[in-house]
Amino acid sequence: MIPPDLTRQMQEDWNARAREDAGFYVAFGRRDQDAEEFFETAREVVRGLEWEMRRLAPGNQGARRALEIGCGPGRLLRPLSRRFGEIHGVDVSDEMIARARANLAGVPHAHVHHSSGADLAQFADDSFDFVYSYAVFQHIPSREVVFNYLREARRVLKPGGVLRCQINGLPETAARYDTWSGVRIPAGDIAGFARQSDLQLLALEGRHTQYMWTTMRKPAAPVPQRGAARIRRITNAHSSEPVAPPRGRFASITLWIENLPDGAELNGLRITIGGLEAVGTYIGPPETDGLQQLNVLLPEQTSTGLQPVEVFWNGAPLCAGKTLRVIPPPPAVPRIVSISDGINLADGPRISTGSVKLTLEEAPKIEDFEAAIDGRPVRDIDIFCADPLPPRFEINFQVPEGLTQGVHQLAVRLGRRRFPAASIEIV
Repeated sequence: MIPPDLTRQMQEDWNARAREDAGFYVAFGRRDQDAEEFFETAREVVRGLEWEMRRLAPGNQGARRALEIGCGPGRLLRPLSRRFGEIHGVDVSDEMIARARANLAGVPHAHVHHSSGADLAQFADDSFDFVYSYAVFQHIPSREVVFNYLREARRVLKPGGVLRCQINGLPETAARYDTWSGVRIPAGDIAGFARQSDLQLLALEGRHTQYMWTTMRKPAAPVPQRGAARIRRITNAHSSEPVAPPRGRFASITLWIENLPDGAELNGLRITIGGLEAVGTYIGPPETDGLQQLNVLLPEQTSTGLQPVEVFWNGAPLCAGKTLRVIPPPPAVPRIVSISDGINLADGPRISTGSVKLTLEEAPKIEDFEAAIDGRPVRDIDIFCADPLPPRFEINFQVPEGLTQGVHQLAVRLGRRRFPAASIEIV
């Protein structure tokens, strides 16, 4: 039983955020964005969702139905409406729903609904081809609510329908979760849910990050296999090169498989590299040449040299194995990826709030981080590991007091390593 005071708190908090600045709390771009800039922030997310729609059975696009869990003011609903004959969105906040109705006024086949914040009770079983959610579950403070939504998504999907959603997969903490910093759920728990719920697990990417994505499909009548499965080739997942290191950002491969069984999914597949268990992260839909990609993370203990790659399906060998050349990992190259205002991220290095967010990759000893602006040390440094691969760190700090408006020089160092000075503008 989900406590009603929990969903009531979710509604109150998100209504308050919608009244204060709906666009900022939905997209994290900057305060007081105009409508055009706000909807532009959806571009990359929409592209990723459309990529997964290739899994849907061929047919009349106008007959397809989609559902968004946590639609907010319609940032994703509006562009995705062109892909479906009917699209629905639900949200716990009636203030967000009011804004969504205004934003979707010219889209007659888009419908939004104020919901309980914990279920999809207003929709019938087997009624949607595609269910999706982004930047919603990461704000829910209860595992029970998140998993209830996942169960409900399975219920309302048609056989063969696809669920694509983002979940906070950062390591769990002892901190109390709230309606902004919501619950964290390990990848293994998502895989276990798919197994127990009879859902085909097709993707589980971004493990141990805030932006962990999963794709699951509700089983449909199986398609007969056209021939024996075969690994046609193996490439690095980031390029067409047939090599991979055992550690670092490039420690993943793609197996291009012919005649992968229709029901093959990550929970039933087992991959070994050099006899070590590897982690499958993504099974792609069939390409035009019939091949499907199976993305795999290399075990860190993999030895360099030629290593056998084998794939098992439901405990038996899927096909003949193939060989991968494992190369030594390249040296870490610490680099600054981005600098922006700590709150108005879309402003880049124009600092208007007194806080700075710096993204740094491949830092060997992040605890040695130091920074100064015009030679004056920054204040209140907070370091957060956003992704253990490559690794990537987000570092937030306050500018020194007393800086005047204008251009200043930000100097960053890691122990004895100094980075080139970067210009920031205090406004």
